[in-house]
Amino acid sequence: MSSLSFPAGISELAVDSGLQDIAEKVYAGQRLTREDAIRLYQSDDLLTVGALAEYARRRTAGAGKERYVYYIHNMHLNPTNFCVETCRFCSYANPAERGRAYTWSVDQVLAEAGKGAALGINEIHMVGGLNPACDLAYYEDILRAMRAKYPQIHMKAFTAVEIEYLANLEGLSYEAVLKRLVEAGLGSMPGGGAEIFDDQVRERMAVKKTPGPVYLEIHGIAHGLGLKSNATMLTGIGESIENKVDHMLMLRGQQDLSGGFQCFIPLKCYYEGTDIEAEVKEPTAADLLKDVAVSRLLLDNFPHIKAYWIQLGVELAQLALSFGADDMDGTIGEEKITHAAGAKTPLQLAKERMEELISTSGYQAVERDTIYNIKAVACTEPRLVETPMSERLSAILAV
Repeated sequence: MSSLSFPAGISELAVDSGLQDIAEKVYAGQRLTREDAIRLYQSDDLLTVGALAEYARRRTAGAGKERYVYYIHNMHLNPTNFCVETCRFCSYANPAERGRAYTWSVDQVLAEAGKGAALGINEIHMVGGLNPACDLAYYEDILRAMRAKYPQIHMKAFTAVEIEYLANLEGLSYEAVLKRLVEAGLGSMPGGGAEIFDDQVRERMAVKKTPGPVYLEIHGIAHGLGLKSNATMLTGIGESIENKVDHMLMLRGQQDLSGGFQCFIPLKCYYEGTDIEAEVKEPTAADLLKDVAVSRLLLDNFPHIKAYWIQLGVELAQLALSFGADDMDGTIGEEKITHAAGAKTPLQLAKERMEELISTSGYQAVERDTIYNIKAVACTEPRLVETPMSERLSAILAV
């Protein structure tokens, strides 16, 4: 049993919502089952689900860090937006977008990185399309050039999809590709490209890249080489509750084996430039909050859950901090992939704004590096949120 006490009223809420047995498991630190997670998704009592996830977040954080919410001073770089894949939910597959295809030279990548370096960033998140013109040597050149010019910047780069593509392009094993990239300067891996692991959903969405077992294999190899990585799940592409739960359970199983996942990031699909909107259900705010909360409760071996503000929007991301999330990602620089598909969120946020968003949500803002070493605890104290959670939730759900 945890030494952290249950928040007042949670036991009563759980009884009223029919979730008392799950609440008892959460309090005792017992692992939840597939059936438990499905029931959490099916529950209409979002307040109780969120309260359970908030309890689990505080326990995972540890003594003295219960109110910590992390962010990073970073930027995104996309060296190419040309992609040979034709995933129906991705604007990169849109012929109009392909008409604006680009591929940067190494010097252009350095020039873009220089804009972030001038602002003092400590991480570059670099991903791109699957472009036959961008081979392994091209990316090795980028990493070496970045390390030589900006050794202070951590390179978090290459999704498992990109690693699989490079391995096939070069006729090499996944491990050989990763070793060469690490030698050139790769510091860690992002979690993109997981989408939903269910084969039927992937077939409907024309996802031919990197099936679930391959995604997990590549991340497992990366963990074995000492790399940390993240993991994602994309919703709004025709998936069911069961698909989402099974996706998380596959990630949990891999984490039990290799232990290198740092953070889980629930994502939602944006439909601009795609042809799928009429045949799928767009996730509601309640759906997105449940993704955060259920992932915190089910992924008991993932230390961090992210409320990715670029995807959720600022206000929903703030609320998600009370539903199990303990990370808001970063200042971003200029994000292109989500915005190419129609996201209307800001392209970037200043460090001071990130700290304000966290503190006004009632949490302590903490600047981190890529692997969650603490760089600075913000001077801004968490502010008391006087509006009851039920009212905050109702305001978001009414939008």
